Amino acid sequence: MHKKLYIPGPVEISRDVFEAMMQPMVGHRMKEYATLHHEVTDGLKKLLNCNDPVFLSTSSAFGVMEGAVRNLVQKRCANFTNGAFSGKWHDVTLRCGIEADRFSAEWGEPITPEMVDVALATGKYDAMTMVHNETSTGVMSPLAEIAEVMRRYPDVSFIVDTVSSMTAVPLDVTALGTDVCLAGVQKAFGLPPGLAIFSASRRALDKARRTPGRGYYFDFEEFEKNDLKDNTPSTPCISLIYAMAHQLRKMFDEGLDKRYARHSQLAEKTQQWILDQGFSLFAAEGCRSHTLTCGRNDERTDLESLKKLAAERGYALDNGYGKIKNSTFRIPHMADFTAADLDELFALLEELLPAARS
Repeated sequence: MHKKLYIPGPVEISRDVFEAMMQPMVGHRMKEYATLHHEVTDGLKKLLNCNDPVFLSTSSAFGVMEGAVRNLVQKRCANFTNGAFSGKWHDVTLRCGIEADRFSAEWGEPITPEMVDVALATGKYDAMTMVHNETSTGVMSPLAEIAEVMRRYPDVSFIVDTVSSMTAVPLDVTALGTDVCLAGVQKAFGLPPGLAIFSASRRALDKARRTPGRGYYFDFEEFEKNDLKDNTPSTPCISLIYAMAHQLRKMFDEGLDKRYARHSQLAEKTQQWILDQGFSLFAAEGCRSHTLTCGRNDERTDLESLKKLAAERGYALDNGYGKIKNSTFRIPHMADFTAADLDELFALLEELLPAARS
């Protein structure tokens, strides 16, 4: 039995996306693939208002997260963390043998411009990493305000994970001045996992060429050389790229402003439902995600039991992540989700909650 996915990723996939993936296979060095690649990268540049290259990587987002620090840290990296995934990026950086320091906000709180300014003012760092929308906590940090701070530090590479925000909120990488803006596709893009995308500034590409030990699979120079031929350094996941082309067309047909408004409205609807059920919101006010909402358990609900009851009915739920598992839960409202999808979930939960509460 297929369980309908109400988890923060992979999200539920629309039937038309699977149908797009069923197009006949082509060779990745054939002109047919080059045409597809060009359509997708052009669409992503439009989405991100990007004049520099946008690359396609057959990997999870963590592959590009590792690649970014290997390509762009020559001295020392400042990793800003406020949840599980931003924290893992610090671990990845250290495991690559790169010198790095961790600057942490409490889980549920955002990375602030003041945090970034204080750290970078030391002059110790030539790169920084942060997660825009921390999926483990449902916190969206103020990226535009942080970008203003980054303008004071032009020699520090600005590396941003937008894994669970890209396509759901406006991301103008030209205005932000990011050096790398990356995402996986299994969240707000509404695609199956296995493909990551990232924009790379001219400054980042030039710096990467001067960085030793950056490896091969995620070598930015290899990505740029191949992208000039509308291709990738190694065999791409062509079926997923067909699906990406399809989803980009859908996004532009819907209209990006309408898409962003839909995500905002679904977030507000979810937050209100959580409060109406006697729960509270985990993320601090003013920094709550538009793609998933993290609720705080009311200490009388057995979330493991609720998850099992929902699974018996054909639904996959989330009961928190990492150190806040079972003390929180996360409800997604991204990609192709509609108000009707949330109404379906809320009706189910209102039926099951009495059995999961003591």
